[in-house]
Amino acid sequence: MEAKAKTIDGFKLHDLDTGSADVQIALLTQRINHLTEHLQKFKKDHGSRRGLLMMVSQRRRLLDYLQTIDVSRYVGVTKKLKLRK
Repeated sequence: MEAKAKTIDGFKLHDLDTGSADVQIALLTQRINHLTEHLQKFKKDHGSRRGLLMMVSQRRRLLDYLQTIDVSRYVGVTKKLKLRK
């Protein structure tokens, strides 16, 4: 719970922001990283693998949306999360 609040604080656009594309991308990235570690230990967990693929697809769609809306925010989020080099 603390990690989620910390992530939201790092990416929110204003004081009451909990659902902007920036925050959603950051939260999805956090969950994707956690699930990736899990799947490295438990290779046969296909249900979690499917969930991971769905989360990656959702993050991709949000990143595409953010890129069309505001390129500077897209670049900021990708650099902050180290998604692009």
